[in-house]
Amino acid sequence: MRKTSIYLDPDLDLELARVARGDGITKAELIRRTLRHAVEEHPRPQIAAIGVERDAESVQLTREEQEIADVLLAEHNAL
Repeated sequence: MRKTSIYLDPDLDLELARVARGDGITKAELIRRTLRHAVEEHPRPQIAAIGVERDAESVQLTREEQEIADVLLAEHNAL
C-alpha cells in the first residue's frame, strides 16, 4: 500500500470516526473502502479508433483487445 495524506474538515473527520467506530473498522479502512467503491462505480472510458463507435455497448472487444486497450489507457493516463 502507498501512504497518501489528505486534509479533512473537522466535521467530516468526526463523522468518519463515528461511522468507522460503528462498523468496527479504522477510519483509514473506511476511507479505502469508500474510495474503492467510488472508483468501481465510475465508468471507465473506452478507447475509440477511427470507424469504431464510442458507445461502449456497441463496441465488442475480445479479451485480448480489451487488455491492450487497458494498457494503452493506463499509459495515456500516466502522461
